[in-house]
Amino acid sequence: MLAATALNSQLIGQVNSRWKLLTPALVLDFDALERNIATMASWAMDGQHNLRPHGKSHKSPHIAKLQSQAGAVGLCCASLREAEVMAAEGIEGLLITTPLAPDKAPLIANLVHAGADISVVVDHVDLVAAYGAAAEQAGVVLSVFVDLDVGLGRTGTPSARVAVELAGLINGHPALQYAGVQGYMGHLQHVDDHAQRRERLGRDSRDLQNIVDALVKANLPPDIITGGGTGTHRLDGEYGTIGEFQVGSYLFLDVQYLTVQQGKLGEQPYEPSLFIQTSVVNINHSDYAVTDAGLKSFATDGPPPLIVQGAPKGATYRYMGDEHGAIGFKGSNDIMALGDKVECLVPHCDPNVNLFDYYHVVRGDTLVDIWPVAARGNS
Repeated sequence: MLAATALNSQLIGQVNSRWKLLTPALVLDFDALERNIATMASWAMDGQHNLRPHGKSHKSPHIAKLQSQAGAVGLCCASLREAEVMAAEGIEGLLITTPLAPDKAPLIANLVHAGADISVVVDHVDLVAAYGAAAEQAGVVLSVFVDLDVGLGRTGTPSARVAVELAGLINGHPALQYAGVQGYMGHLQHVDDHAQRRERLGRDSRDLQNIVDALVKANLPPDIITGGGTGTHRLDGEYGTIGEFQVGSYLFLDVQYLTVQQGKLGEQPYEPSLFIQTSVVNINHSDYAVTDAGLKSFATDGPPPLIVQGAPKGATYRYMGDEHGAIGFKGSNDIMALGDKVECLVPHCDPNVNLFDYYHVVRGDTLVDIWPVAARGNS
């Protein structure tokens, strides 16, 4: 444990300990997290949907176990490292949602041989061959999904014909099990307007259904159709093709998702739960204060951090380099003191979590635990 985290751990259980943390610190509101998990689980139960939440959002076995206790059938992983960490913690029903480089196939097969419950996705015949050879060598049967490109243009098969071809190869291989298909519409998750997102999703959902129909016609019906995300899951549920949902960011509701309408009336059933706490380290300027959280503390691929606590009303956050940020004041009489603590909602939760080693878990103003971001990194 890092020195700062070790000192922070001494605050667990103390009154007002949330505001005594050494910063920058990743702060997780446990109450809000639990409510978000319960809200999503209730939606899935009401609609008879399965949840296989995406672990890339949290990279935490602690949170994965909370999701499992709430009824999740497994956990999605974006990388081999995430799967390794989650398997070591006994998480079952793991699905690596990214087609991996073929030279990682033996590592996957070895994990399965060691007892891990892992499935993979493929979008090319060479990857099918690599997984088949590795599974045979390890003496295991590997569960494989066909990854479909349904508009994102990143990974996935380019046509129904290729999807049928791959499904046939998997189904006919003695060391592979044809598990189903994956159709993730990542390009639609952050379409803010509900009506616009519904219209675009309708087109891509019809494309997904057409591929499924082609598989059924070829006597290769997928047992599982997995996909969806926080931005589209409720609409996906209405269309009915996807039966298993890979939701992730609903846990934290970052700045990017604040404006994504979950219903036609602008409903937002989830609430922010993940914040970066930073301290004021310089007050020598009349219209802004400098903090200790800069580019190394925030995901910078989206909007700026949103200040939620600790700064004057209307204050905004901007980056001032790797280690520093600035809180800009609106009023001429606004001031801050050295050491003042400010919390910002994370801009984009997935990469933001990956910047930190630990969650500082709070209930109200009390630090109740510290959880490692055990699967951080990329491999």
